[in-house]
Amino acid sequence: MKRFAALLAAAALVLVAPAPAAGANLVANPGFETGALSPWACSGGLGSVVTTPVHTGTRALQGAVSSSDHANCTQTVAVQPNTAYVLSAWVRGSYVYLGITGGASTWTPSAAAYTQLTVNFTTTAGQTSVQVFLHGWYGQGTYYADDVSLDGPGTPPGPGGPSTPTGLAVTGTSNSSISLGWNAVTGVSGYRVYEGTSVVATTTGTSATISGLGACTSHSYSVASFNATGESVKSGTVSASTTGCPPAPGIAVAPYVDMGAWPTPVLADLATSGNLKSFTLAFITASGCKAMWFNAFDPRQAWSKDQIDAIRARGGDVKISFGGATGIELAQSCTTVASLQAEYQAVVSAYNLRYIDLDIEGAATADPTSVNRRSQALAALQRANPGLKVSLTLPVLPEGLTADGLGVVRSARDNGVDVDIVNVMAMDYYRNGDYGDFAVQAANSTFAQIKSLYPAKTDAQVWKMVGVTPMLGQNDDGRIYDQADARQMVTFAGSKHLGVLAFWEMTRDRNACTGALYRCTNIAQQPYEFSRIFAGYTG
Repeated sequence: MKRFAALLAAAALVLVAPAPAAGANLVANPGFETGALSPWACSGGLGSVVTTPVHTGTRALQGAVSSSDHANCTQTVAVQPNTAYVLSAWVRGSYVYLGITGGASTWTPSAAAYTQLTVNFTTTAGQTSVQVFLHGWYGQGTYYADDVSLDGPGTPPGPGGPSTPTGLAVTGTSNSSISLGWNAVTGVSGYRVYEGTSVVATTTGTSATISGLGACTSHSYSVASFNATGESVKSGTVSASTTGCPPAPGIAVAPYVDMGAWPTPVLADLATSGNLKSFTLAFITASGCKAMWFNAFDPRQAWSKDQIDAIRARGGDVKISFGGATGIELAQSCTTVASLQAEYQAVVSAYNLRYIDLDIEGAATADPTSVNRRSQALAALQRANPGLKVSLTLPVLPEGLTADGLGVVRSARDNGVDVDIVNVMAMDYYRNGDYGDFAVQAANSTFAQIKSLYPAKTDAQVWKMVGVTPMLGQNDDGRIYDQADARQMVTFAGSKHLGVLAFWEMTRDRNACTGALYRCTNIAQQPYEFSRIFAGYTG
């Protein structure tokens, strides 16, 4: 149960007023009862209004999906900036999607009867409209939708209404509380602190401490000012976790899983077949300054969380990796530290993460502006999420990290990031030689570099900061990393007690095939043979 804040001593406590009532449904023709689509528009002319099957009333939307068009039906709706909304719809069919174009979304793989989908989202500063969408999936058959609702305030406060508070930030955390502060607004009677749509504190000052929270729990807050005229639009949200989390034990083996492979890999099956417990899930990329799974699914909707829960139920855990070779990492798209931290936090909160990975490659390693922005955001993220472990995955040569990669680690250190692992991509050297020996050489070279950056650490502590990730079988440069090389690495890791072993990538190990490199290792192997070799490393 949420309790009202025990406010900081300087803040005066006033009576809690009820939150403003939610506005009416903002969607026009939400149940298609007019008998026409307008103001909905559907791609390919594939949308129509039908009289059966319906959820309520006498009509519903039918999307006649084809092999080349997923019958995307949209409507643009006016909204307020910096405001929380709830979008819902009742849907029926296979692979039916509901969401906001360019924003939050959700889906169901199969709904034989009408099933409600719900999406929560908050508009950005200055945003005055959203486009609601419903669609199916190519070749998956007709879908139906009914009773679409967008719930939230429809119009901003009138003349004389107070301004939205700015500068909302987390100022402290404990096992049972989170403290907030913000900038003063002139001409107001006070401020209301919200968690979602619930008022959790009201104060006349510019700070509040939300107490009575559970240890190691995540929360998101916004603040609004009010006076006799009404209440302002809510500020943007900040998120934080209370302290008291048990220390993360570390993960000895966490191979990468390309979550964008089709069909989506089933983590529990991979774990069982490969004798593994934990994975690194790839990749969260940037869609503008917004975190997305490989630019397709919104992590705020906890996409694939059921799979992660299944891994945790087996005694394992996951890292989620941001970036990758072909994706844009958020630090390159978000232009402020605060906006970048908020996107990282959204993913951490959605999946209750104890581990995250930053896969920084190509031009991203050589961009000092985004490198420093990332480091500052990660340091703030760790302050808001005590115990969160951060790994940096970087290109390497047998001689060690490149100068740019070493600069990424140095920036993290100098900005206060508690770096758990420096994970080197021991692959694609584009030179002749034994790729097993090169991987061991790269680990030794990286150890020496990290030791120079952290001279106060013991050798054992520095080795615990080293992770190694080779590419299975045929590398992009045509050279081979085979089973003997994998056994060599497991033996070496055991002698040094490396922080983590991983590899790229589980789909290739599962398929054990010859063909496209994103699917196959192109060497003779049994399915999951590399997984079972790497599983022999225990830390």
